[in-house]
Amino acid sequence: MDVSLPTIIAHRGNAAEFPENTLEALQSAVDLGVRHVELDVQLSSDRVPLLLHDADFRRMNGRSDSVFDLAWSEISSLPMGEPGRFGGAHAEIRPCSLQQFASALARWRGVIAFVEIKRASLRRFGLSTVLDRVTACLPEVLDRCVLISFDRPCLEELRRRGRPRIGWVLDGYNEAARAAAGALAPEFLFCNVERLPPGDARLWPGPWEWAIYEIRDAPTARAVCARGAGFVETMTVRALQMQYAASSGG
Repeated sequence: MDVSLPTIIAHRGNAAEFPENTLEALQSAVDLGVRHVELDVQLSSDRVPLLLHDADFRRMNGRSDSVFDLAWSEISSLPMGEPGRFGGAHAEIRPCSLQQFASALARWRGVIAFVEIKRASLRRFGLSTVLDRVTACLPEVLDRCVLISFDRPCLEELRRRGRPRIGWVLDGYNEAARAAAGALAPEFLFCNVERLPPGDARLWPGPWEWAIYEIRDAPTARAVCARGAGFVETMTVRALQMQYAASSGG
């Protein structure tokens, strides 16, 4: 194995080939051999956690309905084929609840899931409701889940609840964020590669692992690894794997 290349996290699954945050995208990533996946969680009007990045369905099916205004029974039958990217190729794909994902994760031995709790749901329903509903879906796989969020109070509350592994997704790479990270001491720090300062300076040292997104090529992956990142997130899973293999001589 080329130790100068960081571990791949499938960002919303194999989202280059399947609609993002669907069970099909995540299953594809696992089938490709990826052992770390990332997904986003929102809550429906009846507080059912489901896999969705946005607070509405415009990108996934063209509907402007807010996820917060529809019950899971209504959402579960919606098409999630991302026609803007895929046309009608995945018109049969439907939403995935967090409970359904947890059942799949239980079958995927050795796979780690980064479960991102979205700020829009936290604002709508409050910390306690969201965390209660999310963790209630995950008891059998919680040891293989890292709960992550942009929302620092959410992560602080998870710490108070004794959650062993958390990840903070940074809004910015600056001194204020560095100080806050030191106080929070998450197991993972996530950062957009475009928010990193230019150059080759090492990333902040600490008790965390760095995960940098969105990475689409092996040279960039190698560069952030040299700066201290052990993980990279990508939607282009197959393409990045192929570049890894080529650059490693595999």
